Amino acid sequence: MKVHYINILLFALSLNILLLSSQVYNQRNHKSSTPRHTPKIPTTRLLCECELYAPANYDSDPQMKEVIENFNKQTQQRFEEYDERMKTTRQKCKEQCDKEIQKIILKDKLEKQMEEQLSTLETKIHTDDIPTCVCKKSVAEKTEKFCLNCGKNMGTIAPWWGLVCGVGYAGWKTAATASAMEYAAKKGIEAGVKAVIEKIMGGDSIFSIVLKVDLSNFINGTNYNSIPALVKAVYAAMDSSGKTCSVKTASNEIACSALSNGETSFVPYVTAGKQAAAAKTTSVQTAKLGKITAEGYNIYSAIGYSVLAIMIIVLIMVIIYLILRYRRKKKMKKKFQNIKLLEE
Repeated sequence: MKVHYINILLFALSLNILLLSSQVYNQRNHKSSTPRHTPKIPTTRLLCECELYAPANYDSDPQMKEVIENFNKQTQQRFEEYDERMKTTRQKCKEQCDKEIQKIILKDKLEKQMEEQLSTLETKIHTDDIPTCVCKKSVAEKTEKFCLNCGKNMGTIAPWWGLVCGVGYAGWKTAATASAMEYAAKKGIEAGVKAVIEKIMGGDSIFSIVLKVDLSNFINGTNYNSIPALVKAVYAAMDSSGKTCSVKTASNEIACSALSNGETSFVPYVTAGKQAAAAKTTSVQTAKLGKITAEGYNIYSAIGYSVLAIMIIVLIMVIIYLILRYRRKKKMKKKFQNIKLLEE
């Protein structure tokens, strides 16, 4: 501040000298307007060069005091602003320096630990000293591997399961249909035999009087629908009942006459047997095939539901695997970033 004061005083001194020189020059080079008889007023210079720096010449000046006060205020304000800026800058620099120092300390510590560990290692390592398992997998990794293997296995099994079930269903349906047809034919034969016997032993038939034996022992599925075979079976039944046609009597004459004309007289019996057999076969086939269709629908639905359940399980396993894989990758990425940061 003293330097500024000196500059101000030197400026004032120069200005004062310039003014005085100008007055002297004007007095010498210009004629005076006063009459010559006016007595000359002597001029005196009270301010000398040695008194320019005396405090009494400017301490009592109010303008100089005001200038000094303004200068002091502006200078103080600028110093305060500079101090505030420097505080913020110093704080930032300090924080940055602390971080760098911590990184350097941590890096030196890690290097020292690695050097100590490497120095303690033996140079000769035998394969027998190496453990069979050097790491333990976490539960997430085990679950991820299990879900992956399960999804692979189930995804492989599902198509084969559908194929095997489809082939099995087709084979079962064919076998069940054949069995139903066979069962219906058997029931039709039984119904035909029964119808023929009932027709022969009916109330208006002559054989109901002559024959006193059970015709089911003579009429069966091989001869009920053939006229010659049926006539032969009735002959055998009459012989077994003692009413043979070789000895004609009043009781068997009509029956033997009917047997001799069997091509015409036995047509109603065979026709009745065939009709009964066909009707019974058709009804049994319809019932059995309807039952097979219903059971086949249930089996097919069960196969479809089982395949759908397998696919849902596979989808769930795949979703779990993807979630765990994403989390593992994210964790590994973060770990690599930390390692890279420590290396830097």
